[in-house]
Amino acid sequence: MKADLFIKTLSESAGVSLFTGVPDSLLGPFCDCLRAEDAPVSHLTAPNEGSAVAIACGHHLATDRLACVYMQNSGIGNAVNPILSLAHPDVYGIPLLLVVGWRGAPGQKDEPQHAAQGRLTVRLLESLELTVHAFGPQTTLDELKAWLADSRKLFAQGRSVALVVEKGAIEPSGPSAPHNPYELPREEAIGTVLEAAAPDDLFVSTTGKISRELFELRKARGEENRDFLTVGSMGHSSMIALAVALRTPRRVWCLDGDGAFLMHMGGAALIGRLGPKNLVHVALDNAAHDSVGGMPTAAPGADIAAIATASGYGRAFSVTDREGLAKALSLALASDGPTMIAAKVALGSRPDLGRPTLTPRQNKENFMKLIKP
Repeated sequence: MKADLFIKTLSESAGVSLFTGVPDSLLGPFCDCLRAEDAPVSHLTAPNEGSAVAIACGHHLATDRLACVYMQNSGIGNAVNPILSLAHPDVYGIPLLLVVGWRGAPGQKDEPQHAAQGRLTVRLLESLELTVHAFGPQTTLDELKAWLADSRKLFAQGRSVALVVEKGAIEPSGPSAPHNPYELPREEAIGTVLEAAAPDDLFVSTTGKISRELFELRKARGEENRDFLTVGSMGHSSMIALAVALRTPRRVWCLDGDGAFLMHMGGAALIGRLGPKNLVHVALDNAAHDSVGGMPTAAPGADIAAIATASGYGRAFSVTDREGLAKALSLALASDGPTMIAAKVALGSRPDLGRPTLTPRQNKENFMKLIKP
């Protein structure tokens, strides 16, 4: 089904008047349509999935109308608390329409971090007492309209419904043209960090293309895997890096993304309070969820370096080019941390960018061997 028809049907048949959520590659055409300049619907990209549920609840309180919350199935965990303790019929009874990208669906080949999540997606949503419909490539417009007509009865009772979207179910209805004004390629920025780091420094990298580029840069440098590549758990790499930094005298680098940093920004306050002197936090900021299609984050309205300073980091730098990054790295290495380097980077990656060729378990074991004194 074309993305614009899908959105129009949700608006007209279910009564959706706001779309909010966190983008997903399976929902890419849907997300592209929502962010188009001429999109006929109201839309807000949320910092995390739980926030999207809260936005949807606030929208309902203010308008008595329904909001659609979209997410990848890996984001269900972030949404569980507000679904159960805020929107559930036993509490406020605020109806929600969830559109969930079904990564790792049974029978679909996917990345390791999506296997368990895909297998458990429907059961997990049903355990939250949501009515669930699987929306696949063969689903017809009439079937969708019938589901939404039945759902209106549930919405009137303060209940919620989830459409679990299979790969290929939503097709593009127009071109996608993500853009930002920055020129420093993210992979080049990561390479600059590697050049500045000492051979025995430890790296923790966030999910998505940052970890993929780090892995490939190590290969290009003739180095074995030595980094913890956080293939899932978006937004939590800084807390992994913090815990490692508190248990080793070696320097620890966290390679983060702007979307991941903003998703669980409270982690910055804990880093600032605990003040690990050996932690350097590098936020590669392209103002977009680049790994899942390029939908904008809230980063254009946020000064990540200033947030770090206000959170208690010892030093914070904001850079826009390779020279500025190299200078910030030199200053960071000359003083105690925690240090934040917020680097503005370009969108996109090499078309031939690969994926790690080792399993997450192998990655974990390699990192743990490296960290042993």
